[in-house]
Amino acid sequence: MKHFSLLMLFVALLLVSCSQSQKSMSEEDRFVEELLAKMTLAEKVGQLNQYTSRWEMTGPAPKGNAGAQDLLDQLKEGKVGSMLNVNGAEATRKAQQTVVENSRLGIPLIFGYDVIHGYKTMFPIPLGEAASWNPELARLSSEIAAKEAAISGINWTFAPMVDVGRDARWGRVMEGAGEDPYLGSAFAKARVHGFQGDDLSDEFSIAACAKHFAGYAFSESGRDYNSVEIGSETLHNIVLPPFKAAVEGDVATFMNGFNTINGEPVTASSYLQRDLLKGKWGFDGFVVSDWNSIGEIETHGASANLKESAERAIKGGSDMDMEARAYITHLEELVTEGKVDEALIDEGVRRVLRIKYRLGLFDDPYKYCNVENEKNMMYTDEHRAAARKVARESMVLLKNNKQLLPISEKVKSIAVIGPLANDKDSPLGNWRAKADSHSAVSLLEGVKAAVGQSVKVNYAEGCKLSIGPRNFTDRMIFNETDRSGFKAAISAARQSEVVLLALGEDCYQSGEGRSMSDITLKGLQQELFDEIYKVNKNIVVVLMTGRPVAIPEIAEKAGAILETWHAGTEGGHAMADVLFGKYNPSGKLPVTFPRNVGQCPIFYNYKNTGRPIGQTDAWVLYSCYNDTPNSPQFPFGYGLSYTQFEYSDITLDKNTITKVGELTVNVSVTNTGSVDGEEVVQLYIQDIAATYARPVKELKGFEKVMIKAGETKTLSFKLTETELGYYFPCGTYTVEAGQFNVFVGGNSVDVKQAQFSIE
Repeated sequence: MKHFSLLMLFVALLLVSCSQSQKSMSEEDRFVEELLAKMTLAEKVGQLNQYTSRWEMTGPAPKGNAGAQDLLDQLKEGKVGSMLNVNGAEATRKAQQTVVENSRLGIPLIFGYDVIHGYKTMFPIPLGEAASWNPELARLSSEIAAKEAAISGINWTFAPMVDVGRDARWGRVMEGAGEDPYLGSAFAKARVHGFQGDDLSDEFSIAACAKHFAGYAFSESGRDYNSVEIGSETLHNIVLPPFKAAVEGDVATFMNGFNTINGEPVTASSYLQRDLLKGKWGFDGFVVSDWNSIGEIETHGASANLKESAERAIKGGSDMDMEARAYITHLEELVTEGKVDEALIDEGVRRVLRIKYRLGLFDDPYKYCNVENEKNMMYTDEHRAAARKVARESMVLLKNNKQLLPISEKVKSIAVIGPLANDKDSPLGNWRAKADSHSAVSLLEGVKAAVGQSVKVNYAEGCKLSIGPRNFTDRMIFNETDRSGFKAAISAARQSEVVLLALGEDCYQSGEGRSMSDITLKGLQQELFDEIYKVNKNIVVVLMTGRPVAIPEIAEKAGAILETWHAGTEGGHAMADVLFGKYNPSGKLPVTFPRNVGQCPIFYNYKNTGRPIGQTDAWVLYSCYNDTPNSPQFPFGYGLSYTQFEYSDITLDKNTITKVGELTVNVSVTNTGSVDGEEVVQLYIQDIAATYARPVKELKGFEKVMIKAGETKTLSFKLTETELGYYFPCGTYTVEAGQFNVFVGGNSVDVKQAQFSIE
């Protein structure tokens, strides 16, 4: 009887334990586990398989198209977990119906698309947005992009790109937030929040994707898809922080990259994807490969064939295969042969199902396919107004001699000249999603709308930038010979009091696969500037670029320079707002502008070296060039205003803190000019003597503040162990005792300085 009672007690305790375990399991986990238990191995592998569209899915698969028929068959068999490049509410609904109504379990698809800086309404390229130093604007633009994408059936974007980019030659520098990990982390979180909102199941939210994990922007020689050679200290302190910030912002997905690190394709890196991302950081979403990056493991020379590539990728932590057909072709066989544990497949499937659950696709697979919303809520006046606001705040005034800008109301004649002056397409930028070609407001249109009939506007193209192919895939051919438009441009300049000279890059000069060995202005643009300068010195250069460009002669001679980037749908109106003083420019550079390409990569947070320049007049035996200064043309954090700001000396609330202490840094900023303006107040630190050499400056705080003319504002920054430590090469975060410099100013060069100690 005693033994029976003990047995009954054990059973009771076991039942209570099981009940508590069931209660502790979330509804999401329970749903995913129950669905996973019903799936065959083939169906599991299907969830890890992503294809692009093979036909316009608003209609049936075209007869005779083997690729389309194969895709249709696999959709019906539940062997596809996601599709990309299917656009529109009708098309996504048809594709979703094919899967939900025909496959055994009816697991809905997730539809991905490159929604980088807008869907239909284009905002400035991400590098331009980062120049605003206002992450809230990035959140706003991403929110609107998500809304327009969502009502078109898209529920997953391959953005934000959070690669820290130091090399202007690299074409994809336009997609990120620039060269600094602190600024990049702030924009990473903002963009994730904008895309995903507070609730991923909201009908206007879409899943974000932090990419490219990791180190892609450090491609050797700035050449896209190239190998990456960086030390582990750089990896942990420069490359990884924005990715970690994305995880902290609850990003739904990650994408790995095309590059290798230490000879290992990152697509197969278990350290990055399993140990760090899913382990130490606790990321619970899924990782998708970049386009065929699993297949390219073999091309790298890191596997013998596609089958080995599939094995390396799944073991390395890549959950979904984008367009390599490696998983769908080989994973079942690898499991059967005992080379891959089915538990790894299950883990990947759990992660994919989890995101689909959070998006609400199991409750309503068609929630994103609203044809009426697509008609009525796309490209609205509200969205265009937001695009104009973001664009003008992203522009950076690089030079303004003799207050040439803003253009005075007394000016009655303006020349608008240049190959980009009436370009309605380049302002849309690369990665323009579903924007209509040639739909942007041009500079010429913006100027004419701003001045009305009161000012004579003399327009001349001057020269064409490119000839021949101009699209996403073809190599551009630049105009080096046709000067037939010079005469009209020179005449327009002679007849005008001020010249607005629109120079820069075609939108297809930057972006994926658009690396440049020469980042000067292409074609006849420099020659056009020189000819105009002979007849009119009042030149305002309106730069439209997707990257930093080398413009030493223009930087010396131009009266004013306004960097507008590729500014988006409302670019021309936003440019006019700044040029005529309706908006006081407040942008600051998120990247360093070099004097010439030989300085690349160039960045502000460099290490001092054992022989820093400036300690002696003898140049030869120190770290320098013999033919150009070390300093950039325009430094990180730099940007002018139509007013002037004066900084007080820095005050600290204490001179010594502990490793877990807190330091308050105060500075007063006075607007000494005659107009109201916004200033980006930037705080940097330097760990003077550390175990591992630290940079000469590291951004650790910033605040954008409006200061009225004649007004003084005092700003306070907190420094804690979060800002004062760094990662050892092994990945351990450490705060060390010693002396620190703290700097505050309006850019990374012109700063006030103080010192404190950590004990």
